[in-house]
Amino acid sequence: MADKKLTVVISQAQGKNPAKRELEETLAATLMMEPDLEVSLVPHLYDLSADHTGTLFLQAIRGDMVVLSWLYPRASHWVLDRQNVRGQEGLVLLKAETDEDEEELEAAEEKSAPFENPERQNTIPDRKIYSIDLRVSSNPEDYISEIKRISQDAQVQTFQLMNVIQESPKPAQLEKYLKPLDAISAQKDNSSANEANQLEPTKRRWYPVIDYSLCTNCMECIDFCLFGVYGVDQGGQILVEEQDSCKKGCPACSRVCPENAIIFPGHKTPGIAGADGEVAGLKIDLSKLFGAPDALEMAARERDVELVAEGRDAVGMTVGIPNRLKVSQETSDELDELIDSLDAMDL
Repeated sequence: MADKKLTVVISQAQGKNPAKRELEETLAATLMMEPDLEVSLVPHLYDLSADHTGTLFLQAIRGDMVVLSWLYPRASHWVLDRQNVRGQEGLVLLKAETDEDEEELEAAEEKSAPFENPERQNTIPDRKIYSIDLRVSSNPEDYISEIKRISQDAQVQTFQLMNVIQESPKPAQLEKYLKPLDAISAQKDNSSANEANQLEPTKRRWYPVIDYSLCTNCMECIDFCLFGVYGVDQGGQILVEEQDSCKKGCPACSRVCPENAIIFPGHKTPGIAGADGEVAGLKIDLSKLFGAPDALEMAARERDVELVAEGRDAVGMTVGIPNRLKVSQETSDELDELIDSLDAMDL
């Protein structure tokens, strides 16, 4: 039978940072007391594999949901989308402070239209997913207030998850995700008595995620990547086909993408990890800003490192260089020739 509850998912941080664990536990304990909320705990979203029970649990959620994670909201939304946990982006008012002038500049900037794929659009249900970054505040009350606001606006029908799940794994295996405090306690106490309440473990992962609200299907990523990570679906849209072929720590294809549509949620640079705003256009580490190569040159170097590590030849800027760079280089060459001719003139 259906009831009106908003599902709140707390995605755990990687590692065992005590401050992060305390925030997760406080939020779980407080939110569980709210009658209109159903609270669950899952491992870090980015580390969930397709067959992980946490992924299957998320796929079983039918209605609106709030996802609290240690990721930028854009990264969280598209990681879930890749795991076939889809919906419209819900409005979140709790977010990191940004410069208003930068927001106005971003809104005024002309952007290419994203690629329209009817087959993909048909897979997006009529529900909202609200993604909240747990790094925005250390005060649990900030998150609780925002979730209450969302709950008042959402109030859509959801279904008892255990009544929906019929296939493997069995409902009993997924029930632990609806007992967040038991799961947290089990992590603190590794005794066999709590083994049944422990969440299925995950391992650290590294792969690109595509933001389809920005992707224009230009195919520059598939031309640039030489490791077989990207492919094309039946509708002709680019996708991450072999994510485990991606080289750990390498964000080169993200630097190449002209629309900033490729996200590596685990990268230290905000523009690559999925940050919104003007910072999203910055794809060079700030520590390397002075005297550093541009984004495309850096991408070529990063790719060469991985090619050589595989015993292959480095290719530099000779393979998969976007047409826009070639045009830019030709224009630059023409300007250089014009300047040289002017210098040679006897004025």
